[in-house]
Amino acid sequence: KNLDEEPVKTTQEGGWIAMVQHYFLSAWIPDNTQTNTYSSSYLKNSNQHILRFVSPTKVVDGNSEDIFYAEFYAGPKDQSQLEAISPGLNMTVDYGWLWFVAQPIFALLIFLQSGHISIFGNEFDIGFGVGNWGVAIILLTLVIKSLFFKLSASSYKSMAKMRKVAPEMQRLRENYKNDKQKQQMEMMKLFQREKINPLGGCLPMLVQTPVFISLYYVLLESVELRQVPFFGWIQDLSVMDPYFVLPLLMGASMFLQMRLNPTPADPTQAQVMKWMPAIFTVFMLWFPAGLTLYWLTNNVLGIAQQWIITRRIEAED
Repeated sequence: KNLDEEPVKTTQEGGWIAMVQHYFLSAWIPDNTQTNTYSSSYLKNSNQHILRFVSPTKVVDGNSEDIFYAEFYAGPKDQSQLEAISPGLNMTVDYGWLWFVAQPIFALLIFLQSGHISIFGNEFDIGFGVGNWGVAIILLTLVIKSLFFKLSASSYKSMAKMRKVAPEMQRLRENYKNDKQKQQMEMMKLFQREKINPLGGCLPMLVQTPVFISLYYVLLESVELRQVPFFGWIQDLSVMDPYFVLPLLMGASMFLQMRLNPTPADPTQAQVMKWMPAIFTVFMLWFPAGLTLYWLTNNVLGIAQQWIITRRIEAED
């Protein structure tokens, strides 16, 4: 919310005021059993904002005493600790507009790493976790991949069939090279006859895009993942790989995966797909190592699944 144009003015039970600095925050938490008034103002001349809360007035008679209670917290944005201090204080960990995807991903990562999980305020501990955040990310990828297994299998089957009918597609392009409309009609008939979805190869990536974005925010915003090692040279999964090993491996896996896909009919699209692994490799050089590890693991699992499905369909011929 833009506090310059829309100052805060609200009254509610409990509540808090916090100042955030990435992994850390300081917060004033008044007595959550009383109704407090929260407001803000903007000092234009000094370009400063003032946030305040006012608790109910208490009248203390002479020769008597009363207690005025407020709590101050300064420390890391540990979500379980913040939630215990005041309801909603854990929302200072900003996972962006996909927070409803990021929160379950974070909870699952915690569970895989430590064996601890919180469900609707109830704490459960199985007493076993892998103890390594990098391994937890690999296991998380396995879980997500299994959830999308059928969708991926359908997509890979479609791409395998596209490779199978590639000679016939080329024949149609040559026969109707002067009649693009007729060419498209014949192509659609071919796809319908062979039960091929020409856009099927895009579906797994599109569906997993929210997961990828959410994991990015989890790695970037969660103090629990700050400065945690994987193995060897990777001593912090929340920052880039210092030697670019994971991005290069990810690019190689993406190149291999592209080789398993049918060549696009459009020459321009074929060139774009050809350069895609290199572009994504450069793109991932500065991304958190944990995110690159997720993508690399996802690619390796996808290659294995696609190779098995392609060989199976070719064996049926």
